[in-house]
Amino acid sequence: MEDLGGAQNVSTSHGPIASPRVARLTRGRREAVVVGAGNREVGGVSLVRVHNFAVSLDGFATGDGQSLEQPFGHAEGRLMDWFFHTRTFRSMHGEPGGGTGVDEALASNWGPGIGAEIMGRNKFGPQRGPWPDDGWQGWWGDNPPFHTPVFVLTHHPRPSIEMAGGTTFHFIDATPAEALRQAREAAGGLDVRIGGGPTTVREFLAADLIDHLHTVVVPIILGRGVRLWDGLEGLETRFTVESVTTPRGVTHVTFTRTR
Repeated sequence: MEDLGGAQNVSTSHGPIASPRVARLTRGRREAVVVGAGNREVGGVSLVRVHNFAVSLDGFATGDGQSLEQPFGHAEGRLMDWFFHTRTFRSMHGEPGGGTGVDEALASNWGPGIGAEIMGRNKFGPQRGPWPDDGWQGWWGDNPPFHTPVFVLTHHPRPSIEMAGGTTFHFIDATPAEALRQAREAAGGLDVRIGGGPTTVREFLAADLIDHLHTVVVPIILGRGVRLWDGLEGLETRFTVESVTTPRGVTHVTFTRTR
C-alpha cells in the first residue's frame, strides 16, 4: 500500500530522521551517479523513487477483495493509518494540522522533485477488464494530488483524462522500461515516482529500475492480499538500507541504490 493509493483518497533508518541521500532527493539535486540498467540516466539526471509504501509484517502491501467500497480490500485503512495523521496527508486535502514528527519528516519526501508518476491500474480504480462507460476518473476527485502527468499501466489503453491542478492520466500498455521512458520524457528532467500498487513496484524492482525505495512496515498481519517481496531474493544487496521506528509503531525502511 503506497503513498496516495486508492483508499480514502490517499494511491517514508538507525540515524538521522532523513538520511543524507533522502535529504538530497527532497532538495531536488542530481548528484548521485546511477549506473546499471541501460535506460537509466547516468550522472543523476533523473531518479526513480517510491515513497510511503506500506507493507504488513507478513509482506502484504494491499488486502484481498478490492472494491469501490474497499479500495484497500480487507486491509481497509490499517496499512495507511500512520499516514492519515501526518501534515502531508492533511495538506493534500486542504485541511490544517497534522503530525510533525518522524512520520511526517519522511512522508513529506513524497512530492519534491517529482515530474511524473507511474501507477498500476488497480491504484487508479477497482475495475477489471475493458473499461466500463461509468465516468470513473480515479479515487481523488476533480483535483488529484499528483499535479503531474500520471501514466496508468493497463492492458486496455484508453484516451487520456485531463484533470484540474495539472494532473493528466495517460493509459498505456507498456513494459516497465517503456513506461519509464515515456514518464521521463514527460517529467522534463525531474524524478519519476512509482506510485504502486505492489505488483507494479515489484515489476520495477525486478527490472532494476528503482533508485530509492521507501517502505513502511506496519505491525499488522493481513494473511492474504498482494505481496510485495515475492521473487526479489537478495534485493538488499543493490541498496544501502536504513531504518527508523516511530512512536506510532511503524518502521520506515529506505533502500537507496549503491550501484
